[in-house]
Amino acid sequence: MKKDQHWSMPDLKEAQKRSKQQAAIEKSLFNIPPEVKNIGVGRKYYLRTYGCQANERDGETIAGILEQLSFEPVNTPEEADLILMNTCAIRKNAEDKVLGELGSLKRLRRKNPDLIYGLCGCMAQEEDVVNTIIEKYDHVDLVFGTHNIHRLPILLYQAMMAKERTIEVFSKEGEVIENLPVKRFGTHKAWVNIMYGCDKFCTYCIVPYTRGKERSRLPEDIMDEIHTLIAEGYKEVTLLGQNVNSYGKDLHIEGGFAYLLEEVAKTGIERIRFMTSHPWDFSDEMIDVIAKYDNIMPFIHLPVQSGNSEILKIMGRRYTAEEYMTLFNKLKAKVKNAAFSTDIIVGFPNETDEQFQDTLKLVDECQFDNAFTFIYSPRVGTPAAKMEDNIPMEVKEARLQELMKHTDHWSHIKNEAYKGKIVKVLVDGPSKKNPNVFSGHSETNKLINFKGENIQCGDIVDVLITETKSWSMDGELVKQ
Repeated sequence: MKKDQHWSMPDLKEAQKRSKQQAAIEKSLFNIPPEVKNIGVGRKYYLRTYGCQANERDGETIAGILEQLSFEPVNTPEEADLILMNTCAIRKNAEDKVLGELGSLKRLRRKNPDLIYGLCGCMAQEEDVVNTIIEKYDHVDLVFGTHNIHRLPILLYQAMMAKERTIEVFSKEGEVIENLPVKRFGTHKAWVNIMYGCDKFCTYCIVPYTRGKERSRLPEDIMDEIHTLIAEGYKEVTLLGQNVNSYGKDLHIEGGFAYLLEEVAKTGIERIRFMTSHPWDFSDEMIDVIAKYDNIMPFIHLPVQSGNSEILKIMGRRYTAEEYMTLFNKLKAKVKNAAFSTDIIVGFPNETDEQFQDTLKLVDECQFDNAFTFIYSPRVGTPAAKMEDNIPMEVKEARLQELMKHTDHWSHIKNEAYKGKIVKVLVDGPSKKNPNVFSGHSETNKLINFKGENIQCGDIVDVLITETKSWSMDGELVKQ
């Protein structure tokens, strides 16, 4: 298919450029033109989000925009007049899953000829993905990226009313856009973006290309959002960024993330979490603030990726295994009852058996509560993708199985230690299978299922742990 001259296509070379210029903070960029205002009247939308919390939060913005346009949400694609796939690009199998689903959903147009298909999110920022969509998925009407969600009303108008195949992806450093609507998917827990983008450029990672440069929101805008959430009855906020530790560097905010974290803690909101922290710039001030405030949850996601310093260097991680362990032990010593999760990649180019053994040693030393383990997945356009992928798949798979034996062993032991203890649980709601069984998360982010009566979603209750499983625990409500 010939490319329409009005299309704006992704460009990874443009996406990796970084200037010293401060990102613009736009407070009135989003608007709905009069001709678009009622475009969703009588129409239904189905939104499917893949990937990380940043994608989930983008999904809330997309839903907020669609409902301002009078679209109604539905739970299945079969009911929809607009299907939007909000995608993740972190691994190849995630992309294959989306493309497979897009292909299978094509059948729905036979029943609904006016059905609009759209793809957005991180996959849309990749040149090879968009070219694949153009060549092989001619039923996809709309493609837009992570930098132009605010233009969704106009893009939808083009796709729906002008019947134009619309592709608009900006490969740029990005802005901070403050006046976007939001439809919160939760009633008592909320995601709060504090910054966007990443400048770390780990050699295997596509995120700096798909999300733009690191750019922070103003503290007052973040605090306004949190005060609004508290007034609306929210009990927990998770502060989001590709690397929250970098918060405020671009705005020259003294204290950076440690300052912001303390300001949020002072609001008195019951629970504060944050995702994700890069070990390279995790400051002592941050550790002190986490240790100081009881409403900052003692759960820290600290991706290590490898336990071998040479592999970490090739990965571009900017710390050694020894430096990681120093930080880990500092956090463990200062933050009372801290729980830790991590990310680990096996089978990175040139990883030897001895280097893999170093990863196992680090896992056994840290004894993580939870670990997200992956086989290395080359991402087109990243430096690592140009390296010879010289480890056979059967070796990678064997290493993953061996690693999971270690991580599962420590997860089980960590969970077992909770048996007989009373933990505070923020209630997410009743079980779908049994209305008398409720589930929620402990302060250390453990999933807890328990029986009880007269419990409301959003309550914080004491639960006695009676049984532990691989990924959850069972308990009984402690009556007050």
